Amino acid sequence: MPRPRLEVADVFGRHGASFLEAYPASRTQRRTMRAIQQCRTATLGGHLDQCDSCGHIRPSYNSCRNRHCPKCQSLERDRWLAERQTELLPVHYFHVVFTVPDHIASIALQNKRVVYNILFRAAAETLRRIAADPKHLGAQIGFLAVLHTWGQTLLHHPHIHCVIPGGGISLDGSRWIGCRPKFFLPVKVLSRLFRGLFLHYLKLAFDKDQLSFHGQLAHLSDNSAFARLLGLCRNNKWHVYAKRPFGGPAQVLNYLGRYTHRVAISNNRLLSLQDGKVAFSWKDYRTGNANRTMTLAACEFIRRFLLHVLPDGFVRIRHYGLLSNCHRNEKLALCRQLIAESQPVEDLSAEPVPTERLAGDWKKRYELLTGESLEMCPLCHNGRMLRVQLLEPGAQLARRFQPEVVDSS
Repeated sequence: MPRPRLEVADVFGRHGASFLEAYPASRTQRRTMRAIQQCRTATLGGHLDQCDSCGHIRPSYNSCRNRHCPKCQSLERDRWLAERQTELLPVHYFHVVFTVPDHIASIALQNKRVVYNILFRAAAETLRRIAADPKHLGAQIGFLAVLHTWGQTLLHHPHIHCVIPGGGISLDGSRWIGCRPKFFLPVKVLSRLFRGLFLHYLKLAFDKDQLSFHGQLAHLSDNSAFARLLGLCRNNKWHVYAKRPFGGPAQVLNYLGRYTHRVAISNNRLLSLQDGKVAFSWKDYRTGNANRTMTLAACEFIRRFLLHVLPDGFVRIRHYGLLSNCHRNEKLALCRQLIAESQPVEDLSAEPVPTERLAGDWKKRYELLTGESLEMCPLCHNGRMLRVQLLEPGAQLARRFQPEVVDSS
């Protein structure tokens, strides 16, 4: 896979030290910066491959495996999607997005673990409550939720994408209840309940001293100031957005591949790094997804990127209801049985994932993903590349061994 001409790692390498002198950074943010800079370099070690025909030698360096690294997500995403294949149901799928207003986003930035957990909890409880209401669906549902914290310009914009099978099991467990065509649940009802639940749990966190405020938000430590903020948020509309429904499982896999392992910005969006400024492309959703260019000072670019580094151990992809980890296989088997008994009118089964992906062979997954074979010699195209030497972390290679680098992890 060819290396982009410009990477986030290049910005960190040239301007990271200046950023750390000017801005405070947490230990996790510093570790993320270091990992991204070291990814697929001699610093992390790797191995040498040699062609058994022409003798061509190629170094392959290890990846950092940091979940915020733009270079480490493709193979992991492909493996994860292969595992999800067995969990898809032969029904239409829906996509619902929960967002919070700017006042809440500011609090979340200073209390990431607490507020992001509240965001997950409020969104999940909202969906399950409204779906269980006989006035709406009257069913137990399952869904997957993914946290994103960024917008196209890297500003802090926490929101949750929920991917939901179009229906659920009746409350008595006897039958499958499908959604109406192209309609899942009313967004106005979802929005009101989501707002109420979120603010309720946020107030509980405040009462338990689980929130901290500093800088421009320091005044919110006062009970009356915090109460006024809650009142303001309670009187504003909260946006819950229902996107167009997917057709079936195959389309869901394509969608998940774009969203689940996405980072704040990909290397392919970077355009230039000159005179201490970074230019990158972005889509303006307010004007029909027009492609635009934004230029930021390098330190500001780094600051915005690091806004989206999650707390250590924080889970950003979660399963709920029928898809929750507890007894998932049994619940899915019951769903398929009940769906079959309801006599679906169309075949929405997903095409099978290649067995190489399910088997976990990273070289085969790389070839399926990129169309390039890591086993064929890139020089003579006849021989096979065989591992001949391990490279210890920090080992330096002769210049003639350095032209091509691939991910060996």
